[in-house]
Amino acid sequence: MRILFEMDKKDYVPNGSVFSRPSARAIIIKDGKIAMVYSKKYNYYKFPGGGIETGEYMEDALIREVLEETGLCVIRDSIQEYGQVHRIQKGTKEDIFIQDNFYFLCCVKENIKQQNLDKYEAEEGFTLKFLKPQLAIDVNRETILDDFTQVMLEREALVLELLIQEGYFECRGKLRIP
Repeated sequence: MRILFEMDKKDYVPNGSVFSRPSARAIIIKDGKIAMVYSKKYNYYKFPGGGIETGEYMEDALIREVLEETGLCVIRDSIQEYGQVHRIQKGTKEDIFIQDNFYFLCCVKENIKQQNLDKYEAEEGFTLKFLKPQLAIDVNRETILDDFTQVMLEREALVLELLIQEGYFECRGKLRIP
C-alpha cells in the first residue's frame, strides 16, 4: 500500500514504552459527498473505521468498524487500497504512540443498520454524516482540542485534501472511484 504521508510530532521520549495500534479506515464517496463520523461532543469529523485486533485481517476490521460506528455495511468485493498514514507521537498512557492508518476506498449497501458504539463513542455522540469534503476539512481545522487529538484531526483533513486533489469528488458519470 502506498504511503500517503507520515506524521511524526517528535514529542516523545526516545526508547520509551510503545503502544502500537494499526487501524483500517473507510473512504465512502456518494454523490460527491464523503461519509464521515461526526463527534457531536467535540465537533470534529473522522473517517469511519478503527483499530485492527490482533490476528484480524484489515478488511475484516474495516467492515466491522464501519458497521459499528455508522451502521453502514461495506461490500467486501468493493474494497480497494488507497493509502497509509504513519502517525507517531507522545502517547496518553505510554511514552510513544504509533499508529499505521490504512485507508480503503469502498462501497456500501443502501440499507443502514443500527450503530453499535463503544462507551466513549456513544459519549462523544458519534453520528454518520455525508458531507462535502471541504466542510469536514474546515471544521477539523477550526476545532481546537488536546495535542493528541489535534494530530488525528489534521490527518483526516490531509487525507481529504489528497482525495480532492486526485479527483475523487469530480463527476465521472456513474463511477464514483476513478
